[in-house]
Amino acid sequence: MNPATELVNLVEGLERHLGDPFDEASRITARRILELDEREAYPHELLSALHSWNVHEYAIPAQWGGRAVDIENSLHLMRQVARRDATAAAALSLSSLSYMPIWIAGTERQRRYYASQISSGAKMAWGLSEREHGSDLLNNEFTAEPVEGGYLVSGEKWLIGNVTLADFIVLHARTRPAGGPAGFSLLVLDKRSVPAAMVQTLPGERLHGLRGLDLSGVRLTGCFIPESARIGREGAGLEIALQASHVARSMITSTVLGCTDTALRLTLDFAVNRHIFGARVSDIAYTRRQLADSYVELLVGEAVAMTSARSLQVCPGQSSVFSAVSKYFVPTLLQGSLSRLAVVLGARHYLREHPRYGLFQKALRDVPVADFADGNTVVNLKNIASQLGSLLSPGAEPEPAEVANLFDLSRPLPGYEPWRLSLASRHGRNHASRSLPAHVQALDRLAASADEPSRRQFALAASLAGEWLVEQDKIRSELDGLKAQHPKSHGQRPEVFELARRYCLIHAAACVAGLWAHAGDEVELPPIEVAVWCLRRLRQQLHPHEACAGSAEDLDRAEQVTMAHLLGQHQRGEAFSLRTMRLQAAPQRAEPSKRQGEERDPA
Repeated sequence: MNPATELVNLVEGLERHLGDPFDEASRITARRILELDEREAYPHELLSALHSWNVHEYAIPAQWGGRAVDIENSLHLMRQVARRDATAAAALSLSSLSYMPIWIAGTERQRRYYASQISSGAKMAWGLSEREHGSDLLNNEFTAEPVEGGYLVSGEKWLIGNVTLADFIVLHARTRPAGGPAGFSLLVLDKRSVPAAMVQTLPGERLHGLRGLDLSGVRLTGCFIPESARIGREGAGLEIALQASHVARSMITSTVLGCTDTALRLTLDFAVNRHIFGARVSDIAYTRRQLADSYVELLVGEAVAMTSARSLQVCPGQSSVFSAVSKYFVPTLLQGSLSRLAVVLGARHYLREHPRYGLFQKALRDVPVADFADGNTVVNLKNIASQLGSLLSPGAEPEPAEVANLFDLSRPLPGYEPWRLSLASRHGRNHASRSLPAHVQALDRLAASADEPSRRQFALAASLAGEWLVEQDKIRSELDGLKAQHPKSHGQRPEVFELARRYCLIHAAACVAGLWAHAGDEVELPPIEVAVWCLRRLRQQLHPHEACAGSAEDLDRAEQVTMAHLLGQHQRGEAFSLRTMRLQAAPQRAEPSKRQGEERDPA
């Protein structure tokens, strides 16, 4: 069985376990999720249902007692959890992300011990950020004073998920008074091992979204942590934390993907059943365009997020680029999709108590967490901007085998070795953007061997993908000009952030082109027309008022096939995904009108 099939079976198995959230006989219903959200209650019930299926073990390495083999599996599983409740997805992922520094740099004993604790239901928290410093980790003030046999830790950590409920807290602490890149270490506090008076939990923060999440802070006073609980060598804390952030940034996109899937599904439930001005809402030309555009944005987001997850195993030395692009681009893109879907849904998206419309507004509130968790939007864009010169410099094309591993979903991935994650991409390597010329050539070859009308669609996809090669040259030229004009400060200029944003679009287009260029008989992607509509939509992000290349006939066909594919997935209860995955999500049927043929609902 190829990995693509295994992943589909995994997701469908979780779905069968949880059931249809709108079926009152399911383990956890949409109605119950909204009740807990209104009460700002921690999602113990849904987490219990997830633990009974062992979802949490897919973030623990198989060699240390868990079930994790490929990071991509965790991405898709967490997406399905977030499709129901992003609060539960966040609560579940916090322990696994807190374990990541241990996976990266822990001893064999530490890896096994903490893995067994999580498998048994223990919770972990990642004590990284501080109230006064946010993402500025080099200025963290939380201290760990070396003493005989260990450290005395003191200080405050703030906006920490799981910290009240956690059994263990991984702490990023200053071990040298002078600080600096080698001045911080990682220590694991077992809260059960120290007097309660030394651990003061700060009041929980009331949140706009993820209302039931345990998010607060902790103040420690002279807590002893033995040297055996230090992760990695002393002074390596910052490096390990940054390596772990690459995984966190790749994984948090699962929340955005899941919430957008739910929002699109609920909007379609409405649009295919609602009649207004003598037509179904989904048949109105303008609305169809909004739905089709939102759908392909979700697919583009999935392509970027999925490739980022795969890169952690295929090319870990490039993780700083893939994770930063994914963390910046996917939430930014899909928040626009959600806003568009809210307009299609109309007044209903503002309702809180209805189990369907209430779930939409919850998704709308939950998604923005991806803007600031695990490095905010500006931090990630700055990361890309700082590497832009090397990323755009001429270089050799990547090895075809590695590119195939990245984009051919039927191929087994190499083993995951997170300690190989690099803080910066050496020599500007990015297998996505640098393989774009090869993707264009592959699409042209597919066009030459295809029958009409697919031939024209493959050719149009190649043309649209090829435009980004021209854009790449433009960005390189503009960056050179910026360096010449501001030789010492160009890296801090607003213009370089805009160039980084445009580079993210090139990366996204390369991910889309790469997936269709490497689709073989063992992986059934959506029709090539859907890829055309994805590439067209990306082009609009850069040129919103320019006509797209291609004949009107070919573009009309691309939109029609895309919309038909979307409606087919909706009708069959499938994930809005590049893969075909059956969900427990029966489409809503039309409610009978008060008078035959008449819709009386004023909303």
